[in-house]
Amino acid sequence: MQKSIKFILIFLVFGVFNLFAQHEEEEHKPQGDKHEVSSETEHGEHSEAFDVKNTIFHHIGNQNVFSIGSFSFPLPVILYSGDQGWSIFSSGKFDIGHHGDGHNVVDGYVLSEGSVYRIADKNFDRDGEKHIEKIERGQELVDGKKKEVQYVYVDGKKYKLDSRSTWDGGALGGGITSFYDFSISKNVIFMMLTAVLLFFLFRKIARDYVKNEGSAPKGVQSFFEPMIIFVRDEVAKPFIGNKYQKYLPYLLAIFFFILTLNLLGQIPFIGSVNTTGNLSITMGLAVIAFFIVNISGKKDYWEHVLWMPGVPWWVKATILTPVEFLGLFIKPFTLMLRLFANITAGHMVILVFLGLIFIFGKSGADVGGSVVGTAMAVPLVMFMMTLEIIVAFIQAFVFTMLVASYIGAAVEEHH
Repeated sequence: MQKSIKFILIFLVFGVFNLFAQHEEEEHKPQGDKHEVSSETEHGEHSEAFDVKNTIFHHIGNQNVFSIGSFSFPLPVILYSGDQGWSIFSSGKFDIGHHGDGHNVVDGYVLSEGSVYRIADKNFDRDGEKHIEKIERGQELVDGKKKEVQYVYVDGKKYKLDSRSTWDGGALGGGITSFYDFSISKNVIFMMLTAVLLFFLFRKIARDYVKNEGSAPKGVQSFFEPMIIFVRDEVAKPFIGNKYQKYLPYLLAIFFFILTLNLLGQIPFIGSVNTTGNLSITMGLAVIAFFIVNISGKKDYWEHVLWMPGVPWWVKATILTPVEFLGLFIKPFTLMLRLFANITAGHMVILVFLGLIFIFGKSGADVGGSVVGTAMAVPLVMFMMTLEIIVAFIQAFVFTMLVASYIGAAVEEHH
């Protein structure tokens, strides 16, 4: 118990340092070199107060730059627009500064808080690189509702930025975008690292099983064996039955993939990556599950989905068949949302509690307030980090269990 508390305290210290370092870097920059990201009030005044909302979304977002504290590491940027074609370069060309903001416009693209945006003005000269004087946020009325927008100042002129590229095409409120972002982002890097880590880890475990056949497991093998047996005996066998061996490798893969990403996301000093809290990632996992379940479906499975036996035709045509058909898509949709919502909510709550330090301390101006904020934040964050470690295991288990139950229903033999 004492060791667990020590680990949580270490993580907490690194988390506070990570947030504090990024905020302090902006405070101590020379005014002339300051790359300003400000909020605009109703009277046109600019506030330099700690921005809780944008800080949280910056930390949990999927960005084109990997930031640890005040250090930023560039990533490959791959962009496409219909009128301009392909733009492929390193995000380092943006001259990354505080909070993942770029100091240069590259081919008409701007890096703001680690994400790529595009200058909307078609008359803007998009060739080459240009220095950014300032990026600021504002609000404009769209269909009677206030919407946050961003502006960039280049050569003394103010240009509006397009919404960043999203797979939903604006359906979830992001706005229709004029470009597509195929970049190797922070989340993609961590998925690749996780896949490589698990490959070599389980390759070693497999070799140990062959090498030490008949003897008790040791080392890494002994650590992972209980979890492997748990997935086999408590998830695969009960839900799938005699055909569980065919699907066990897939179930183990998604369990350990999700679990590893969840746990890596709890480590502040590697960037607190929110990979499984990204809708695109959870959607990808859900789509794979959707195809595996429905391709595995037997005749009885499809019969009970499309035209269930022993039921009056008018009930099937008007109620059961439409509901069952929609259920094919609702199941993976709920898988996607459940994992996304639980992981994202945990990250957001922890960051809100850490933000109390800067809110009460008025961004460093009030030392007494910072002490009060720290006294409030530390126990709350310790509790949430402990809870998040438990949630990391639970969400990996729940996702795997539900997929196994869907597969079991699809492959079940006729009784």
